[in-house]
Amino acid sequence: MLESTLQITNVLGLHARAAAKVVSVASRYSARIHIVKEERLIDAKSIMALLMLGAACGTSLTVRVEGDDEQHAMEELTDLFERKFDEEQ
Repeated sequence: MLESTLQITNVLGLHARAAAKVVSVASRYSARIHIVKEERLIDAKSIMALLMLGAACGTSLTVRVEGDDEQHAMEELTDLFERKFDEEQ
């Protein structure tokens, strides 16, 4: 299992478009991918669960990935967060 803390750095936070990108990336992998905010653990392949986190700019999230393709999944998710979900703000 891989675990990493990633920060939301885009101005709008983890809103619908950003959450959809997370789901799109997570869904390409067979690994189980969970995101933890405080004590709440959610499935990163569920857009509703991601939106319910209410993760604003500056929020730190723990990403846990477990499975055969965990390394690639974690790398792609980390890159997505670092690119601010491809938003210019």
